[in-house]
Amino acid sequence: MSLADYHDSNLTPVKSSDLICAAEKYQDNPFYPYFETRLTDALKEGPEFIGFSLNYLSQALCTFAMIGFIKSINPKQKIILGGSLTTSWVSLGVRGNIFNGLVDEMVAGAGEQKLLELLGINDGRTNYPPDYNDFPDNQYLAPGFILPYSGSRGCYWRQCAFCPETSENNPYLPLPVTQVTQELQELARKNNPALLHILDNAISPALLKALAQKPPGIPWYGFTRVTSHLADDDFCLALKKSGCVMLKLGIESGDEAVLDSLNKGIDLSTASAVLKSLKKAGIATYCYFLFGTPPETKAGALKTLDFVCQHHDCIDFLNLAIFNLPAGSIEAKSLETQDFYEGDLSLYKSFQHPQDWHRPIVRNFLEKTFKKHPAIAPIIQRMPEFFTSNHAPFFVLNKGY
Repeated sequence: MSLADYHDSNLTPVKSSDLICAAEKYQDNPFYPYFETRLTDALKEGPEFIGFSLNYLSQALCTFAMIGFIKSINPKQKIILGGSLTTSWVSLGVRGNIFNGLVDEMVAGAGEQKLLELLGINDGRTNYPPDYNDFPDNQYLAPGFILPYSGSRGCYWRQCAFCPETSENNPYLPLPVTQVTQELQELARKNNPALLHILDNAISPALLKALAQKPPGIPWYGFTRVTSHLADDDFCLALKKSGCVMLKLGIESGDEAVLDSLNKGIDLSTASAVLKSLKKAGIATYCYFLFGTPPETKAGALKTLDFVCQHHDCIDFLNLAIFNLPAGSIEAKSLETQDFYEGDLSLYKSFQHPQDWHRPIVRNFLEKTFKKHPAIAPIIQRMPEFFTSNHAPFFVLNKGY
């Protein structure tokens, strides 16, 4: 157990049998003393449904322990299971009957309309702004309330190789930017948050322009693609004035051939210009790089090392990840694969790398070469523990590095 993730040495969240075991032995869960009281109080209200939003593997065992506890008290209580992890399971063919007796409904994708349908509510509306009235005041490990908001669902690019958005066939559904800016201003006044986190897979250029013109009135950050808009000094200054504290950028590689093979739709010259413009405007950058993809070689990884070194003064934080092959991706069919985990709910496959650039070699390169480089080591050292990108904006706001 850590501040961020929960792991069990005897049970794994990628086995349905272990999740069922977690439900049957809910009293063994270390959080049982807490959720027993909390859920008992909730059950007194007699809800028709109880829903769980399951987004991460580290939440799965605890989620099923809570479900098991509820079913032990009221076997007829209806349980809905949703969230991004559930969505990924459904895309792999998992159905609710795999958790027979525990889960009554498995909801893939956005759950709001499905919940209204289950509750028999239909007022003709398709979108509701978020309401945080029922949430306790900032009982989180953060200096203040972080307001989460989604201006869209899915990704407007949706062409990257190996991307779950493509393999899961998720549509791109943006809200009108005028609606987004209006709702953000209202939510900011109502909730007085310390920070706004825009949750979009990639904040569109249209929404960035709208935020620059009609700021939410609070500091904000989010993930965006590398585009020519962000290479414009004046535009970046306008974003800074709107409250933009930090942008997360998926650059992925410093090898142009790798970017082209992955169909990222970006080029390194633009990425370089974007980093310099954001630095000039005073907007921090949280840059994502991905190693061990099928088209990458050690030579390509060294080009990424060179790119980061050349721009070390423009990069505030780094996310260095080793590629996981999504089990449902179209591209996986062209590779020699094996099971990544021993379990029926695994989302990934291991694969024979075409260039013998395998995970252990990649990991060794990252730990002993990449992270040790004198231009990169200071960036690694300033990374916030556990919560990484979710806490990094506070370090920027408070000059914590």
